Amino acid sequence: MSVDFRALPGGEYVVEGIRDLEDGRVSASALLVSIGAPRLRRCGISLPNPLIAPEKRLYALLQREYGDGAHSRYNALIRRLVSFERSVESAS
Repeated sequence: MSVDFRALPGGEYVVEGIRDLEDGRVSASALLVSIGAPRLRRCGISLPNPLIAPEKRLYALLQREYGDGAHSRYNALIRRLVSFERSVESAS
């Protein structure tokens, strides 16, 4: 598939997350990509090994960074991931 992921909604998180997984970094983007790994792979996107328990770890990371705003930030990131997945599915 020759789609520019950065041009899709949420693509910046996916590109960064894949790079972080490849480099062994635990980041919000790497955790987000790990959450979406099954669906992303079904879309034909090659991914390194996803991180374990990404949902809980992402929320904990966001809670440290955003405090009471973690819940809304978590939901916003998940919405971006779903938008990306839908866009990739439509493009294939």
